[in-house]
Amino acid sequence: MAIIDHKGAVRGTAGSVVYRRYRNKNIIQGKPRKFKQTPESVRASTEFGLSSSAAAVIRRGFEPAFIFRDGEAVARTTKQVYQALRSSLTGSIGERDLHDADLQQLVGMDFNGNSKLAEVLQIPHELKRDEEGNILVTIGRFHPAKDVKKAAGYAASRYRIRLMAVAFDFRQEYLEYLDMQDVDFKKYDVMPEQTIRLKAQADPGCMVLVSMSLLMYGEMGQTHEYVLLNNKGFSPCAIIAAYPADEPSPKDASPVDVCQAVFPTRFNNMEGMGYAGNTLLREFARTGFCKKPLVNKKPVTEVRRMPELRKKVAF
Repeated sequence: MAIIDHKGAVRGTAGSVVYRRYRNKNIIQGKPRKFKQTPESVRASTEFGLSSSAAAVIRRGFEPAFIFRDGEAVARTTKQVYQALRSSLTGSIGERDLHDADLQQLVGMDFNGNSKLAEVLQIPHELKRDEEGNILVTIGRFHPAKDVKKAAGYAASRYRIRLMAVAFDFRQEYLEYLDMQDVDFKKYDVMPEQTIRLKAQADPGCMVLVSMSLLMYGEMGQTHEYVLLNNKGFSPCAIIAAYPADEPSPKDASPVDVCQAVFPTRFNNMEGMGYAGNTLLREFARTGFCKKPLVNKKPVTEVRRMPELRKKVAF
């Protein structure tokens, strides 16, 4: 039954028509109904759902790096993960995941579209990975008063470039914070070219993603404390490198138990993903559109943060 509310808008259902109001607009639409999905629609929905779930895990993993994301970050990162998955040269829809994807499609993924890293932080950088798996990041000469763009209106007196490496195993459903290095300098300092070493030795089944972000701080006149000035309008951060797993885990691997008994020295740096992609692949296999069925897995939902990320800002 449809009614007219106190504002004169029609709300409710009349036959096969639904009346509702959205952002001061009267919306009339057909009543939802069930329909049988075709194999093509099941494949498309599985691929998109897997991309959405993987993008959510990546965003959560890099929260300590970007801190503030814009309102379109969910759609933008999901689209970029979807493109990486579609660019895969191995596996077919319903069988492939992000370990099969072209990870270079993730390089340049911005977590805040209001302040894209390549536009704000206009300095050259190069990355190399040594034989031990560590990553050497070379940052070119940097003068923040000249090289930081779109920062008008921010009374920043100090800057911090943050480099962060995170490992992801989507098949065993865990992530690990490998290393985070901060480079601090004042607004009118000139930072010479330098190379930062990130400890990025991950398990063979993990892909490694590296981010770079820019944090700005203002100084309190009386206490000389520093306050973070980043917000949703300005918090540049992007993925600058992506390395595939050396030996990806089997697609039917079970989630690892992220606990102190299993990982006594790495426990505080690890998290269970709460990743829904493997559930979607199992459901796809159950419907009969997947050649090889996948085994059941128990989801991991326990969340932890590495202690270093909870420390207060110190210069």
